[in-house]
Amino acid sequence: MSKYVIPEMRKLGGGSIVNTGSGWGLKGGDLAAAYCAVKGGIVNVTRAMAIDYGKDNIRVNSINPGDTVTAMMLSEGRQIGAIKCEGDEEGFLKTCGCDRPLARIGQPEDIANGVLFLCSGLASWVTGAALVVDGGGIA
Repeated sequence: MSKYVIPEMRKLGGGSIVNTGSGWGLKGGDLAAAYCAVKGGIVNVTRAMAIDYGKDNIRVNSINPGDTVTAMMLSEGRQIGAIKCEGDEEGFLKTCGCDRPLARIGQPEDIANGVLFLCSGLASWVTGAALVVDGGGIA
């Protein structure tokens, strides 16, 4: 997708691209080698793009969420054993995340706030970064 927006960003004098990686792209995980490899690749292609397009005032960063309440987390993550929480959906959401410093599972808004920061003027000197939003899960 970036290849389509970069020419327009150049015309406009710059911009911000945020790629979606994962905490698993930075640390790995059980039974998820392919997923970890792809997400790790996103982190590194982000760094390469930051170098390539910085001269055009285009900032490129990645957001790397931890366990977040999504359909994927509630179904596929649980099925492969990647999410180690017990009980029905309500119990699942209460117990999942208790093993990390902030002791809760992420909400989509947590990730969105990270993206908003990376796209804002507050991050005007941030490029090539892998922002981890995971409640301290990989700390």
